[in-house]
Amino acid sequence: MKRFHLHVAVTDLTASIRFYSALFAAEPTVVKSDYAKWMLDDPRINFAISQRGAKPGLDHLGVQVENEAELAEMHDRLRGADLPIDEQMGTACCYANSNKYWTVDPQGIAWESYHTLSDIPMFGESRNAHSGTATSEVAACCAPSGTPGVKQVKSCC
Repeated sequence: MKRFHLHVAVTDLTASIRFYSALFAAEPTVVKSDYAKWMLDDPRINFAISQRGAKPGLDHLGVQVENEAELAEMHDRLRGADLPIDEQMGTACCYANSNKYWTVDPQGIAWESYHTLSDIPMFGESRNAHSGTATSEVAACCAPSGTPGVKQVKSCC
C-alpha cells in the first residue's frame, strides 16, 4: 500500500514539532537535530519537516511505496506523464537509504516516488550535478541530480 509523502521546510523545528504533534495527536516517529517525521496511518501519510536552510514552506510531495514492484509501477506512471524523470538508486537521504524517482509537475512542484531500504545515521549525501556521484556533503541531498527539465530542490524526504 502506498503512503502519501509531504515535506515542509521550517524555521523553528521545536515549535513545528509541537504544532504538528498537536495537529496529528501523535509524537514524531523520528526526531533528529534538524529533522522530524511522522508515519501516520490516519491519514496515511509520511509527513516530514526539516530545518536545513531551505525556504520555509512546501519543499516537495511524494509517494512512498512498500516494495520494488510498486516503485516500478510508479516509474511507469511518471513515464506516462511525459515529464523528465531523475532516477536515484541507493541514495542516502533523510536518515534513510532509498531507491527513488524524481520529477516536477507542470506547476513546478517537485515529486518523488521512493522505496525506503534501510535507516542510516546521517541526513544524506549531496549529489555532484556534473558527475552524478554522491559526496558526503549534505547541502543538497535527496534532490534531482541535474536531469534536464527536473528542477533542483534544496532538501529531501
